[in-house]
Amino acid sequence: MPAVGGISSGEGGKEYPGNLTPFVTITCIVAAMGGLIFGYDIGISGGVTSMDPFLLKFFPSVYRKKNLDKSTNEYCQYDSQTLTMFTSSLYLAALLSSLVASTITRRFGRKLSMLFGGLLFLVGALINGFAQRVWMLIVGRILLGFGIGFANQSVPLYLSEMAPYKYRGALNIGFQLSITIGILVANVLNYFFAKIKGGWGWRLSLGGAMVPALIITVGSLVLPDTPNSMIERGDRDAARAHLQRVRGVDDVDEEFNDLVAASEASMQVEHPWRNLLQRKYRPHLTMAILIPFFQQLTGINVIMFYAPVLFNSIGFKSNASLMSAVITGIVNVVATTVSIYGVDKWGRRALFLEGGVQMMICQAIVAAAIGAKFGIDGNPGDLPKWYAIVVVLFICIYVAGFAWSWGPLGWLVPSEIFPLEIRSAAQSINVSVNMFFTFVVAQVFLSMLCHMKFGLFIFFGFFVVVMTFFVYFMLPETKGIPIEEMGKVWRSHPYWSKFVEHDDFGNGVAMDKRTIKNV
Repeated sequence: MPAVGGISSGEGGKEYPGNLTPFVTITCIVAAMGGLIFGYDIGISGGVTSMDPFLLKFFPSVYRKKNLDKSTNEYCQYDSQTLTMFTSSLYLAALLSSLVASTITRRFGRKLSMLFGGLLFLVGALINGFAQRVWMLIVGRILLGFGIGFANQSVPLYLSEMAPYKYRGALNIGFQLSITIGILVANVLNYFFAKIKGGWGWRLSLGGAMVPALIITVGSLVLPDTPNSMIERGDRDAARAHLQRVRGVDDVDEEFNDLVAASEASMQVEHPWRNLLQRKYRPHLTMAILIPFFQQLTGINVIMFYAPVLFNSIGFKSNASLMSAVITGIVNVVATTVSIYGVDKWGRRALFLEGGVQMMICQAIVAAAIGAKFGIDGNPGDLPKWYAIVVVLFICIYVAGFAWSWGPLGWLVPSEIFPLEIRSAAQSINVSVNMFFTFVVAQVFLSMLCHMKFGLFIFFGFFVVVMTFFVYFMLPETKGIPIEEMGKVWRSHPYWSKFVEHDDFGNGVAMDKRTIKNV
């Protein structure tokens, strides 16, 4: 699908020599596992909040409303601000830590941010696994959030900088694939841990977060840093040698010189946060804010955070609701592999637009199905098995649409469009906006479900419509364009060209009598 502005691929731009080497492939796979901690937490939190022993110990009022008070509207049985604070407190912490991570990522490298993320997540998992009071749960969640903020800020940047530009999309989406695998593993564990006699399975669910935490912690210790980061910190000889190893060729002079020039330009920027407000960075700042904003308002977190709770609320029994969450988790993983295959072949825009239309249709059907059966009072009577299967089917189709579009591309596109001089700061804005609206959605979802009922799906469907039009008119195609050449997509766009001048993002390196450079 052609992009608005006519830039659909990297034809006519630079083509740096390089191969998809086993070294860079393994390195990116290990780094992408940083997504496991985010995914595991998304999957685990909704599962444990549907386990009766967990609710009885920490949230007895919710337990009574769910199991003892039969007069409670089905839509409202989980409506508790304390319960939602357990889930959403993590995302406020992630928001704050992602801002701190920007400075660490830029000054000390991507690896150190990943290490901090793993260690903080590990401590939070331990506290949650041994929690005896609600305050311990909240403290543990906050530490988990600090860890996720560091990981989400550094891992996508690491992947975009390490990957050859022709394979950047597929390798970067490894991060989202890890998120989906984490969600699936968490859902499967919840299903089996909920069956443990004695009702302590929730401790294994929460404490199990130590495993993905150890993976990213150990991974960050063995991974090399990116050539970009080495150059940024003044280690140019090592950066050149590393770039040769990463690309699998000796002739890396052109790419290396462009990276050095970009680094020198970025060093002239004393205040990257303030510089984000400059006119020439208007498209970057817009994407850093609106892409994560729209990603969270697709409604996906309604499904992923609270899948067991949601299915329970629409008539599934406890084990059935956990199994339904497992099914959506499997769909999520499989559909993400579709994006890995197609993102560098079909382009970012094609996946964004197709996924948007698919999610829109499914949300309308699910809203109609739940509304027809549950009505306003939330009492479905006897829910036919075939009816429940239809609801799950369209939710799965919706999840698939998200998993090959807004899920992975919401992390990929921002990480590849930022010039080096604002890259860490802009990525922190991206993560912060993502975490803020994740927090908002997590905090208000159960109240919205109680008050808006099936209209909740219409609410999110509206935003899917808006963001699909936004992509069509405002987002240029970035497929096949070297990260150092990304400036051309803004200069060629019919709208963003008003803000970006011909000589913006120049590294000072001549290229066919031009100085069109962007890192």
